[in-house]
Amino acid sequence: MSVAHGEQVGTLEEHGEAPGRSINWWGMIFFIASEALIFANIIAGFLYLEIRNGSWHLPTELTYPLINTFILLGSSIPIRFAGRAIAQGNQRNFKLFLFLTILMGAAFLGGQLYEYSGLFGQHFTPQASIFGSSFFTLTGFHGLHVTVGLIFLLIVLLRGLRGDFTAKKHWAAQAGEMYWHFVDGVWVVVFTLVYLLPLIRG
Repeated sequence: MSVAHGEQVGTLEEHGEAPGRSINWWGMIFFIASEALIFANIIAGFLYLEIRNGSWHLPTELTYPLINTFILLGSSIPIRFAGRAIAQGNQRNFKLFLFLTILMGAAFLGGQLYEYSGLFGQHFTPQASIFGSSFFTLTGFHGLHVTVGLIFLLIVLLRGLRGDFTAKKHWAAQAGEMYWHFVDGVWVVVFTLVYLLPLIRG
């Protein structure tokens, strides 16, 4: 009985039909959770400093950060399509949608750097005030994660161009998608705290 059961499990694993999540998936979840805790600490510090000092004012219009936000959140769509495509063995769409995700992520980073240059031109720097310091720490830390995500996705794309992934073997692509959705989700929180709450308090 045990031999037959073992053969059945082996067959299921070979065809990728084993029930439950893989150890790789859980490992990625724990990694993302640890990153979320770091962001939670930085956000808590941001809120404490701004509420205590009452200096919550960003010298910039909301229009450009809002456009940048739509770009980043919109990148969740092609990365989902890319993940679905490789799961179906569609190499062409996988590479196409992954490349589009990378372009949108790079556009977000370029927009963030452009915003920073404008703020520096208005003498709003990390040294200017407590809000300046906390603003650049929080948004810069997120920008660092976007950069890491882009490098991750670029490596996945290069491996995809090399033909490393199939419908049954594409864990790196799945992990890249999970990480990118995490980065997008964190930005919703950051954008709300940094750009929207000052308008409500004002």
